[in-house]
Amino acid sequence: MFGRRPQTPQNKKVDTIIGKDTKANGRMEVSGSMRVDGCFDGDIQADGDVAIGENARLKAAIHAVNVTIAGEVEGDVHASGRLEIASTGRLYGEVKASALRIEDGAIFRGSCEMLEERECPKLLPGEVSEVVVLGDDNGENE
Repeated sequence: MFGRRPQTPQNKKVDTIIGKDTKANGRMEVSGSMRVDGCFDGDIQADGDVAIGENARLKAAIHAVNVTIAGEVEGDVHASGRLEIASTGRLYGEVKASALRIEDGAIFRGSCEMLEERECPKLLPGEVSEVVVLGDDNGENE
């Protein structure tokens, strides 16, 4: 719409599934895509897409390429591509995304920062970017 295309879902293949009767917590680092249909409490880092099913309940920070929410997420979402909140979806938290789509009926409480293409490094939480901020001897920006 504004001259650039957000990243589309990489493929329909799902590499990791948390089933509807599963309750899990901790830190998940996923190579590829992930689907959550159960309950999860913690952090999710995926180098692919993350889909949150309609009956899923998460208290989690999510870092992925594309994120689709049809259930409930309480936590921050960082999507280097697109974040979609379906009509049944509820998101309570801070968002950073290159593209955002919210369907009628969805609930979003929080704030959103739209990323530019150059702002989308793929860093794991806790990693340091190589971006340098210039400053004077007192640590103030020039």
